[in-house]
Amino acid sequence: MGTIILVRHGENDWSKNNKLAGRIAGVHLNETGHQQARAVAQRLAALPINAVYSSPIIRCIETAAYIADTHGLALQQVEGVSEVAYGEWEGAKIKKVAKKPLWRAVQFFPSRARFPQGEALREVQFRAIQAVEELAARHEKEMIVIVSHADIIRLLLAHYLGIHIDLFQRLVISPASASVLALSADGPVRVLRINDDGPLHSPTAPAPARRSKGKDKKDRKTRRPQPPTGPNGREQHPMASTIPATGNGQPHALRPDPAARVDEEE
Repeated sequence: MGTIILVRHGENDWSKNNKLAGRIAGVHLNETGHQQARAVAQRLAALPINAVYSSPIIRCIETAAYIADTHGLALQQVEGVSEVAYGEWEGAKIKKVAKKPLWRAVQFFPSRARFPQGEALREVQFRAIQAVEELAARHEKEMIVIVSHADIIRLLLAHYLGIHIDLFQRLVISPASASVLALSADGPVRVLRINDDGPLHSPTAPAPARRSKGKDKKDRKTRRPQPPTGPNGREQHPMASTIPATGNGQPHALRPDPAARVDEEE
């Protein structure tokens, strides 16, 4: 089973000011964005990453370069995870396009929305899925990073979570956050993390089952192994145990960087 870490690029002045940069050339990370990119590279430094891929948009390339350099890897660009082509909306302020009739479709019926002179969101989701599936096949048992954009990552997560595209706007992807997929060559999918800006660690293999002795042998046939549980008694995925705890023993909630303003469209 291969592991794919989806990383959003760091902050830029366009997203900070709630403007749709889209595919406009020359939109670089700002100072905060570079700090976020360095931070996510450090969080991923201990992981056995085999390859780093990026959208060809410069803010993604700049973010991915920190990760690739940390692991001594070449950065590879993938057109399929490039930003949405917003067409006539590129460069516009969110509050301006939010007044247009199409905005309601984008927010509530994205399966039917096409940006003027741009892409339909259903087309964007398909090309992003195709790109990820091709990379997953290339790295069946390896861990890779793909640096992309908020809408692309949300559309991908919606697909792998089994969520209809019309609900993808409910997902939040913060600047320089990481979301983790595990994709098996024979079909199974696991979504391990979403919008995580905390420490990441390789998932550990489950401990072998203890063998019963004596009178417990009779009961062994009818026993079912119990999944690991967290402090609240609920089932816990092995990777969840790596989330740091607060002083009262409860796990920290995954939260966006307070210093970064999230632009849902960029």
